[in-house]
Amino acid sequence: MEEKKPVIGYVHSNESFGSVDGPGIRFVSFMQGCRMRCEFCHNPDTWNIGGGTPYTPEELLKEALQYQDYWGQRGGITVSGGEPLLHIDFLIEYFKLAKAEGVHTTLDTCGQPFTYDEPFFSRFEELMVYTDLLLFDVKHIDDEKHKKLTMHSNVNILNMARYLSEIEKPVWIRHVLVPERSDFDEDLIRLDQFIKSLKNVVKVEILPYHKLGAYKYAALNIPYKLDGIEPPTAERIENANRLLHVDDYKLYQFVQ
Repeated sequence: MEEKKPVIGYVHSNESFGSVDGPGIRFVSFMQGCRMRCEFCHNPDTWNIGGGTPYTPEELLKEALQYQDYWGQRGGITVSGGEPLLHIDFLIEYFKLAKAEGVHTTLDTCGQPFTYDEPFFSRFEELMVYTDLLLFDVKHIDDEKHKKLTMHSNVNILNMARYLSEIEKPVWIRHVLVPERSDFDEDLIRLDQFIKSLKNVVKVEILPYHKLGAYKYAALNIPYKLDGIEPPTAERIENANRLLHVDDYKLYQFVQ
């Protein structure tokens, strides 16, 4: 009988004490590879598919568990990117092993690979069995503006949001606020209406655009399309928080 090949995931980097990628203190793995080309992305070095450090699920969990004493009742592991769903077979095994150890699992995704087509959808259903929480990035509610901002449609992304609502999988909705791109009242009102149509949203977060990763574009010889655009003002951030009714959503409480 042919020996089964190990499942491999390609990791760009790990963060041992993440505090902004899910509840509590978390071991965060940033997977390598993403098909989206978000103009505001601060990690363009994760775009390339085929790079990164290879890990088996067992190897990555062993590394993560070294920090388990710091997690408390609310912490755990988060897989981000890049786009982690490009490594879905790896994620299934990694999260399955983590749940066997009683570890809380969080998936940070833009949802771009989502489809109801097989074999992806069955794998996604299995992944959801072992996923406690999703950090779900909605880059733009308007499809045409989404295409301009990311070079991809948002149709399948919104379909994924609706599916997660159907199965009542807890979700934090995240929206990056970019002046001249995603900071228009009419679009924020539409996004608010969409979020209100979902029954699984436990938190909504505004992530103000920043320029901390701009230097990477020059290093990678990639044109930086937001050159000259400054981060949103405190007033615009407060406006977005108000229009998205951020205060109406309770903070996610991890239950053991």
